[in-house]
Amino acid sequence: MTTDLIHPDLTHTDFLDHDSVAIQQFVRRVVDETSSLTQQAIALYRAVRDDVLYEVYGADLSREGLRASTILRRGTGMCVHKSVLYAASLRAIGVPSRLVLTDVRNHLASQRLRDLVGGDVFRFHCLVAVRLNDKWVKATPVFNSRLCKLYGIAPLEFDGTADSLHHPFDLTGRQHMEFLHTHGEFADLPHELLLSGLRAAHPRIFATADTFAKGSLVAEAR
Repeated sequence: MTTDLIHPDLTHTDFLDHDSVAIQQFVRRVVDETSSLTQQAIALYRAVRDDVLYEVYGADLSREGLRASTILRRGTGMCVHKSVLYAASLRAIGVPSRLVLTDVRNHLASQRLRDLVGGDVFRFHCLVAVRLNDKWVKATPVFNSRLCKLYGIAPLEFDGTADSLHHPFDLTGRQHMEFLHTHGEFADLPHELLLSGLRAAHPRIFATADTFAKGSLVAEAR
């Protein structure tokens, strides 16, 4: 697992700490090094999607809380946490990655989450741009399979060749999510932009300066 540390989309950073022991061990556990890079990227996608619980409530948005190795150790996080972990894991196998920040409208949020967010538009949703076979594709390793089942959404797959974004409808045909705006693609997590943007857009969801209110998406799904 070698990386070109000169390339900005492969660089080890404070957030994307792919050279850390924790990330290196995670990657070795998940991937078959004899398989293609595309197959390895898919294996990492599924591991991040399903082995790390998606949870908005209690999200730690501090610098330490958004470090890939910390996210892996805690085993839970929202879209930005899971995307940071996936981006770091990709760099560990030599696959360039970027973080993509967008605004989305989520039609299936619980009433409590809508109240805390201030509606159904969620600012600074995060996913990953992946460079495979000389092509950039987008991947969203966010909602784990168990949570998808509870909310009636099909787990989002990634084949390494096409964009993997949120399905616009759930399994019953209800509208689920639509993308409204893209803030940009970033070689490293723009922490100040993210935190200041979330504070301005969703002030009621913060319990502290960098931590979201407590709760449970699983409990609210039930």
